[in-house]
Amino acid sequence: MKTTAPIPPLVPALYETEIAHTRVTPLRHRLRHRTYMWLVDLDDPPLLPRPLRPLARFDPADHFDGDAPSLRAGLDARLAAHGVHDADGRVLMLAHARVLGHVFNPLTLYWCHDRAGRLVCVVAEVHNTYGGRHTYLLRTDERGRAETAKDFYVSPFLDVAGTYRMRLPLPRRPPRPDRPAPPHRRQPPPDRHRPRHPAARRPPWPPGGRAPPPLVDGGRLPRHPPPWRPPLPQGPPRPAPHHPHPAGRHPVTLSSPLPATHDVRGGRVEVDPDRWPDVARAPHASAVRTAVARRIIGRALARLPLRTETAGGTTAVPAPRDGDAGAAPTLTLHDPEAFHRRIASDGLIGFGESYMAGEWDADDLVGVLTVLARHVDELVPAPLHRLRGAWVRRRPRADLNTPDGSRENIRRHYDLSNELFALFLDPGLSYSSAVFDPLPSASGVLSDAAFTAAQHRKIDRLLDLAETGPGTELLEIGTGWGELAIRAAARGARVRTVTLSEEQLALARDRVARAGFADRVTVELLDYRAVRGRYDAVVSVEMIEAVGAEFWPDYFAALRRLLAPGGRVALQAITMPHERMLATARTHTWISKYVFPGGLIPSPEAIARESAAAGLRITHDTGFGGHYAETLRQWRARFRHEEAAVEALGFDRIFRRMWEFYLAWSEAGFRAHYLDVRQLRLVADDTGSASSSSSSADRYGETP
Repeated sequence: MKTTAPIPPLVPALYETEIAHTRVTPLRHRLRHRTYMWLVDLDDPPLLPRPLRPLARFDPADHFDGDAPSLRAGLDARLAAHGVHDADGRVLMLAHARVLGHVFNPLTLYWCHDRAGRLVCVVAEVHNTYGGRHTYLLRTDERGRAETAKDFYVSPFLDVAGTYRMRLPLPRRPPRPDRPAPPHRRQPPPDRHRPRHPAARRPPWPPGGRAPPPLVDGGRLPRHPPPWRPPLPQGPPRPAPHHPHPAGRHPVTLSSPLPATHDVRGGRVEVDPDRWPDVARAPHASAVRTAVARRIIGRALARLPLRTETAGGTTAVPAPRDGDAGAAPTLTLHDPEAFHRRIASDGLIGFGESYMAGEWDADDLVGVLTVLARHVDELVPAPLHRLRGAWVRRRPRADLNTPDGSRENIRRHYDLSNELFALFLDPGLSYSSAVFDPLPSASGVLSDAAFTAAQHRKIDRLLDLAETGPGTELLEIGTGWGELAIRAAARGARVRTVTLSEEQLALARDRVARAGFADRVTVELLDYRAVRGRYDAVVSVEMIEAVGAEFWPDYFAALRRLLAPGGRVALQAITMPHERMLATARTHTWISKYVFPGGLIPSPEAIARESAAAGLRITHDTGFGGHYAETLRQWRARFRHEEAAVEALGFDRIFRRMWEFYLAWSEAGFRAHYLDVRQLRLVADDTGSASSSSSSADRYGETP
């Protein structure tokens, strides 16, 4: 029976393992042996840099009968001998590599999937100390467990009688600060520092005697091995440069783990320059430009209901203005020179990077950012607005949401780690605004049950707008982690949901299966532009923000094309004022650089214009921005409460400050009414009023 595949780990990667050997007769003796094993894609083995290649390679002669032309061919022959013919998808192998001409693999594991990504079986290949090899074909349950009769001689102290009890889940991802491991549960594993694979830590040897340690150690590597993987820039996720390589091969690089960053005196934070190059050092800016920035910033802050503290003292605080209430929050500058130089060079990107570097702090971060968001148009004198194009950066072309670009942009945010998101979202893993009834009046953290109820209230309103009920054929664009699909299936709908996140795909499938709706819900890794068919209802929750203005016509055209006669579209979208959207569309912002590459929040006018051009008519439109501010407050409070667990996942101090700044800035945007969130219902406009228009890139100033 095929099982839903768990979250696939990144490959190639190194895992620290421990092999224990216990002999109980004639004398009791116990040994422990630490080593390292590779997890690789059998069809895409790693290729180390040339000087390191003698340290690790995978030879078909070391596995199975040793005479197959490739590892995959050897495995396919064994599978065919067992009558397995549908394991024709991805295969992940956990094994020792050949090092300096020597290798010993007491146990090699192969996780065999079909073309749909579902786990078909696990093959355990056992090598004994006499050069013998044997394979066991295992059908694991949902927890990766299996039993099989022992029929291979492995030790002079043990006969062939007995049964192996094995636990063989896919390995978790090794922690890495920019891409940590995503276990499938909310709480971090007990050993958070070295990811030891359960099967390697407890090899499937029978009770009373475990495999002897290898006679030849496959080369000892550093005690804390980092993951080996295709080249990715360190630190905040960015598009990886593309370099063509021969089919089936790709280079790997080694990045050494670094000491945990820490706050130091004066508020500054130790920064790894390789992982965070633009945070580690303030950018170059001329003395004149820095002086101008210092003067503009000083005058702007002096006019705001904001207290600014520096080494030289505290500024005066003007009387609160209309819309500002309560005590003025305090912005503390630890390094005014670096703070002003960053803003002089990079504007608001520099402002965010300065916070990440610890060059400024706030007693009430949301309060400070709310004041700035409320008066954002006053920060720069009006005559200088015309010069904005001379110093702001244009959005990188690499961030365009083409089909390939969208997958990369989604990966950089949503594939960070499922466990990271589980630490601060509600148990249903809804990553969009909740709807509270009523809005909480206290500043505490809601219980899981109350927070989930608020998220379900949001989902139910969308499903009501889409008139979802028994027999409804529903398409969801943007799966998230599957909560809306599960809730729609519970109403009796048949759901097809598509996503570009591999992390979300795997966990959503698992959650759907555990909820008992695998027969009603199909989860696919698919771009919205590639979806075909007709549906009674289409639902998309906060997906349009990731589309990009130049592709909004494609998005709304897809919604119209996918609607069956009489069908309904239910959208939830974050919005911003139109003029602010036009300015943002032309600018590379801190959010687009570090959090949501390629994203752009639309204005209500843009949604109305693009939907009408595609032949859709808005019949319902409700805003509830205050609820998003509260949702973000809940997320940030939970994130801060779980800071130790976030650190244990491998996210360093700079990442944690970055994430807190992102959540606080977003909350401030809603509290200042700079941002709003809306639920809309759209239907096909049969009046023939749909019209063509110029490209979105021309209208909204996006990078062409």
